[in-house]
Amino acid sequence: MIVFNITSPDTGITCELQQKIDNLTKPKGSLGTLETLAMQIGLIQQTLSPSLRKPVNIIFAADHGIADEGVSKSPKEVTRQMISNFLDGGAGICFLARQHGFQLKVVDAGVDYVFSPDPRIINHKIRKGTRNFLHESAMTISEMELALQYGADLVTECHHNGSNIISFGEMGIANTAASSMWMTCLTDIPLPDCVGAGSGLDDEGVRHKQQVLQAALDNYKGDHSVLNVMRYFGGYEMVMAVGGMLRAAELKMVILVDGFIMTNCVLAASKLYPEVLSYCIYGHCGDESGHKKLLEILHATPLLHLGLRLGEGTGAICAYPIVDSAVRMINRMHSFSKASVTKYF
Repeated sequence: MIVFNITSPDTGITCELQQKIDNLTKPKGSLGTLETLAMQIGLIQQTLSPSLRKPVNIIFAADHGIADEGVSKSPKEVTRQMISNFLDGGAGICFLARQHGFQLKVVDAGVDYVFSPDPRIINHKIRKGTRNFLHESAMTISEMELALQYGADLVTECHHNGSNIISFGEMGIANTAASSMWMTCLTDIPLPDCVGAGSGLDDEGVRHKQQVLQAALDNYKGDHSVLNVMRYFGGYEMVMAVGGMLRAAELKMVILVDGFIMTNCVLAASKLYPEVLSYCIYGHCGDESGHKKLLEILHATPLLHLGLRLGEGTGAICAYPIVDSAVRMINRMHSFSKASVTKYF
């Protein structure tokens, strides 16, 4: 099993950072969340002049065996069709990545389809979709370990190429079902509070989804450890994201967190290494049922409330300009002394 060496940021420069923020030409605290973000990023990077370099969004794509139980409105083939849409630049994440200067990486983590060789697809296919967790574990121990390693290695590559801020997205029909299982098992929040409409189920569809997931939970005979829950109910794309998040924290990168599925990946990562939370900035609170409760469990304050529930990393990248503004604030605003302005607080 891959081991990570993650430490919380050294707080030794907290007073200096706060002093710099407080001495910018503004009333103390008047830039609110921007000041909080500047402090967090300064601590992550251990500098009074933080920077954001070469942002990357990695999309992990994989299929889920539980999709065979009709828990999603969308058919399984949408996963591989969306891969083509990502490559053609036509997906929601694509225009946002272009708008905000993110490099987009697309990873086949386990799509139930054989793609023609294409250098734009990172081939880390573990299997053509997970097994159906209604009846058996979604993946083997070795498959889970490989997924963690693949996710970590991709982030290492991004870091070596100069990136210090990263977000993760996903594509996988039925992965809200898998995420709901992680949520209920790792938080003890009742399953009905964790299950939502996913890609657009109606009320009857949500009831069916909940019934299937309850049956899967009743059939589960595992030990309820974090790794066992991840393996039994997870998707390859989700486990790769966990590995990526843990490596990003180990490398002291800023992690922009997307919606319900990626927040569940943070939850799982934090159960393994609580220190990962210091590196996370939560992009938004989405409309998927359970996301708000999950953020509360993590004591997380999302930057945006836009009614998003697309995934792919869209909510994380939408929030990036706010993070960028925080860094520009601490670096580009004048101090009272430099501006020859009398302190007015």
